[in-house]
Amino acid sequence: MHKLLQTLVKTGGWFTLLVCIGWVDAHAQQSKGRVEIVADPLISVMQRNRKGTNITAASESRSKPVDKSTATRTTTMGFRVQIYSGADRSEAYAEQARFKNLYKDIDTYVTYEEPNYRVKVGDFRSRGEAQNLMQGLRRQFNNVFVFTEEIFVYQ
Repeated sequence: MHKLLQTLVKTGGWFTLLVCIGWVDAHAQQSKGRVEIVADPLISVMQRNRKGTNITAASESRSKPVDKSTATRTTTMGFRVQIYSGADRSEAYAEQARFKNLYKDIDTYVTYEEPNYRVKVGDFRSRGEAQNLMQGLRRQFNNVFVFTEEIFVYQ
């Protein structure tokens, strides 16, 4: 290839050289590639569900405590910390009781989604608040995770 370029330059084939370069460049731009995206379809579902929830990762400042006996309970998107997931119902309720003994002021929720029971705790409006609790619980519970879901709020 190098000798061909030298020959073209010596024989005054500048025009031919430019035409060749232009032809290669034009065909390189015309060739179309194919990009295939392989993704779990649940990612799209999660992205659609998160839109419009006004959920942020920033920690919110705590507002005044609300008297739950006189307040109205509503739901909104927020965060909970999962402390147990497994097929043993009695173990799920035992973990819930253990948590309640340690943290009397934080609500707990047991759900069943075949084949597993899940124990989640707290109703946090910010991910930062949930992560703070999660860090403390890691020493006391196994497999602790933060989940985004509907939570209860009192107004």
